[in-house]
Amino acid sequence: MDDFARRLLAWFDLHGRHDLPWQRSPTRYTVWVSEVMLQQTQVATVARYFDRFIARFPTVTALAAAELDEVLSLWAGLGYYARARNLHRAARLVVERHGAELPGEFAALAALPGIGRSTAGAILALADGTRLPILDGNVKRVLARFHAVDGWPGEPAVAKTLWAFADAHTPVVRVGAYTQAIMDLGATLCTRARPACTVCPLVGECRAAALGRQAAYPAPRPKRARPRRRVTVVVTEDPARGVLLERRPERGIWGGLYSLPELGDRESVHEWCLARLGAEPIDERPLAPIEHAFTHFDLDIEPRWVLLPPDGARRVADGDRTLWHAVAEGWSVGLPAPVRALLDALYSAGGERRSWGARADEERLSA
Repeated sequence: MDDFARRLLAWFDLHGRHDLPWQRSPTRYTVWVSEVMLQQTQVATVARYFDRFIARFPTVTALAAAELDEVLSLWAGLGYYARARNLHRAARLVVERHGAELPGEFAALAALPGIGRSTAGAILALADGTRLPILDGNVKRVLARFHAVDGWPGEPAVAKTLWAFADAHTPVVRVGAYTQAIMDLGATLCTRARPACTVCPLVGECRAAALGRQAAYPAPRPKRARPRRRVTVVVTEDPARGVLLERRPERGIWGGLYSLPELGDRESVHEWCLARLGAEPIDERPLAPIEHAFTHFDLDIEPRWVLLPPDGARRVADGDRTLWHAVAEGWSVGLPAPVRALLDALYSAGGERRSWGARADEERLSA
């Protein structure tokens, strides 16, 4: 065991995180779920989702048997929904090809959808104690600073250098503890902004700290102009059937989730209702715009609420990609976080929305 690992483990024994939900009796399955959830997501956020997810899907067999809609509904709010789709697809492959046991052989595990080299290494290290290096975002930052590795880690040559350091420092004993330790160090001390170098167990040998250039490592992704997109969505309410939802394509943002229908360019709500639903709206209101940030672009969502006559949209029935969802049932399908927040605000109390509908009905009857 080199000095890097020895210092890191001594720190971890005293200051590391030992009581996270997925650390209780870890198995390959529970570690896998936690590692996928932790990709691009803070530990505190994942902790709120993990127990509920495992309670509903305690085994890979239970996850494989579930409908994707239910998986996505339990994932809603974690973001990066391709992770949930890959988790579900991989679970079915594990049942079909591996006897419902997540494989303990690295190549077979890494080949499953959404896993790859680092996640496979983390699963086998944390669950089985197998000596395998990992290189998630936190570990990249620790190693890039400790060794003053120039360049953006997304570049193949830089990644290759970091993998070599990750492998060199991984010990042959206490592999699970070491793996958790280096992730914890990056998450709690060696953070992107304001790293706590004065209490870091590695500061004495850290080249970035010696140079006083911690902020320079790792180098950021080369900047590109951040695009901004705009979309108009329609909260289509039929008093007899509820709110119209549409399943989004598997690829692209919010893939596989249900969302609100979108208007085409230069299409009015009235034109959309007639063309798509075959119904004349009896009331229409603009709602407060929503700003939502994705990894690579910003999205401006302009929602509009539309009230139809009872059972007026007969042209659109429940189908593979459309669903009339009863408001009183709560939102039992996977919805993007901003869409769910919008619908919750609109229908949780319902006072303002109901007053709109009541006025519209009075106007219609008195006409």
